[in-house]
Amino acid sequence: MFKRIDHIEIISRDIEKTIGFYTGILGFKIKQRQKVGVPPLEEIVYIELNGSVIELMQVKNPASAPQNPWQSGYRMIALEVEDMDKAVNYLKTKGVEITWGPVTLGKSKRAEIKDPDGLSIELRQW
Repeated sequence: MFKRIDHIEIISRDIEKTIGFYTGILGFKIKQRQKVGVPPLEEIVYIELNGSVIELMQVKNPASAPQNPWQSGYRMIALEVEDMDKAVNYLKTKGVEITWGPVTLGKSKRAEIKDPDGLSIELRQW
């Protein structure tokens, strides 16, 4: 009945900056972009990375994201990386701060970064 996660929605404070981060640094491609005239929604942009889709939303006067990472609810998205050391070094050259890790967890490695809106992104090497 249920097939897969279709997409994840992110409300951005600065959609151009967020698009630049996800496409210019993380390698996502713009799949679709359109203006929306249904207040408070102004624009949506679908970005894709190897079949995974994020819907970036621009709304009028977005509220700030909650600051407690251990509150109930969604916590973060995770991106699988081929080589953690290479990914971390690459991100540092792009000015992206590694906010946690990397650490080895059994046979995997894990680290965290933040997007321009302060949303956490897990990096995972299996």
